[in-house]
Amino acid sequence: MRWMLRSKIHRAAVTETRLDYEGSITVDADLLDKAGIWVGERVTVANVNNGERFETYVFRGEPGSGIVALNGAAARLCAKGDRIIIMGYELTDEQMHAKVVLVDECNRAVKELEY
Repeated sequence: MRWMLRSKIHRAAVTETRLDYEGSITVDADLLDKAGIWVGERVTVANVNNGERFETYVFRGEPGSGIVALNGAAARLCAKGDRIIIMGYELTDEQMHAKVVLVDECNRAVKELEY
């Protein structure tokens, strides 16, 4: 069995950081659906701006809102406007292709890839 990248939202812009909010990452529901990431799923987040990399779990944001908010302790690892990569993994014994969602500056999906 190996941990394989299953899905990722590539270079999303952080829209909010909420230190006093219950911990996690809140992501626009449309992006979650396109990437196949579930509410409550553990994800790895990589901050392109500062190199921070951490794990958290997903909250569903308002569909079409473009929200990508870091909540609780994770809010200290990103700043509003930072570009992040949100990655979901799967433990499997088979080869798989990752679903990648590329977004624009407003966190709208502009392209979907598999690799």
